[in-house]
Amino acid sequence: MRHKILAILLAMFFLIGIAGCGGYYMVKDPSTGNIYYTDKIDKEKGGAVKFKDAKTETDVTVQNSEIKKISKKEYKSALEAKEAPETKEVK
Repeated sequence: MRHKILAILLAMFFLIGIAGCGGYYMVKDPSTGNIYYTDKIDKEKGGAVKFKDAKTETDVTVQNSEIKKISKKEYKSALEAKEAPETKEVK
């Protein structure tokens, strides 16, 4: 009986842990004004954060950052947003 209860509690703890780890984030570097989007953030020593930018698929480390959790919809729309085409000046 104890083993069954322990197994159930352990399974519940594991499932809750997995559900709490996911998410989407907007990371802003206040010193440069750059904004990045990611789905995983690793905290480094000294307060830096390390992540893979979803737009450029490059590894980024930011010493001082502003992190905001965003919805999946916001994340997807930010990745799909394209820069406005350049306009050529006609002389």
